[in-house]
Amino acid sequence: MKKISTSLYMPHEIEIEKISENSVKINVYPFQAGFAITVAHPLRRLLYGSSAGFAVTAVKIDGVTHEFDSIRGMLEDVALFILNLKNIRFKIKDNSNKVEVNYSFKGHKEIKGSDMDNDDVEVVTPDNHLATINEDAELNFSLIIEKGIGYIPSEEFRNNAPEDFIPVDAFFTPVRKVVYSIEQMLVEDDPTFEKIIFEIETDGQIAPVQAFKESIEALNGQIAVFSKAMDIEISTTEDDFENSADMQKLLQDVSVMSLSARSFNCLDRASIKYVAELSMMSELELKGLKNLGKKSFEEITSKLEALGFPVGFKFEDDFYKALNTNIQELKIETSEA
Repeated sequence: MKKISTSLYMPHEIEIEKISENSVKINVYPFQAGFAITVAHPLRRLLYGSSAGFAVTAVKIDGVTHEFDSIRGMLEDVALFILNLKNIRFKIKDNSNKVEVNYSFKGHKEIKGSDMDNDDVEVVTPDNHLATINEDAELNFSLIIEKGIGYIPSEEFRNNAPEDFIPVDAFFTPVRKVVYSIEQMLVEDDPTFEKIIFEIETDGQIAPVQAFKESIEALNGQIAVFSKAMDIEISTTEDDFENSADMQKLLQDVSVMSLSARSFNCLDRASIKYVAELSMMSELELKGLKNLGKKSFEEITSKLEALGFPVGFKFEDDFYKALNTNIQELKIETSEA
């Protein structure tokens, strides 16, 4: 006789296998029958749709007025040059969302991605071909590289492109492949449980495990709206708060936000250890932290919004009190350890 369940079985195992520098296999299990597909499909869509990356949005080439032109001494015409350019993937080295970079090449040369590294950007596809020029050629061009999500066609940039720049289709998504399979597995004599096997590959702008983490954060953020919007009367005892999913999320170390070293070190110097401490601050208080620059402020606020608890979030009074109590207890335990 099949055992009668009174609550959902919660998956608790995750295994990560590194296939290559930009490819991983992730196994998550065990799920009750039917729940694996419920989780796997939206995560796959979010991996493609929520991961931020960098792309060229406009190019200016000396002596060129449109994308159907040609360049003296270059094997490729401008259309093929732009097509090759789309396949070269960049990362902006600081926390900027936009940068303009200039390049100049002269004499016989096959130009590859590795030739385009400089102080502003890193090329994560160094072997990708851009163009071939002969000994009499001189190629000077500028790129606008921006950070974004998803795909934006060149027509969207045409009205805002600087003078003499040609807009370029921007495929920001750094995730190149996400496939999943679902296998049945045995749990306590029940063979109907399921395992999800994800295979994730990125272009090198972001590590595949990091992309997976960010997709989970995005999924949590999207679902969180329902608990805030629904008019549901919830018990507010301290025990309930301590066991709630929101409480657990807020009491996580700030390291789960995957902040840049500059932002993390600033919080560490201010003795801010938990996500809740940031969420309970006002924008003015956060901006007032010593050595916290504009880019770090934008990064922190963006991460908090993704978690569903933006800066200055208005908590219920009882929840706020319980949250404060838990933070103080955690800090005392940490200092005594």
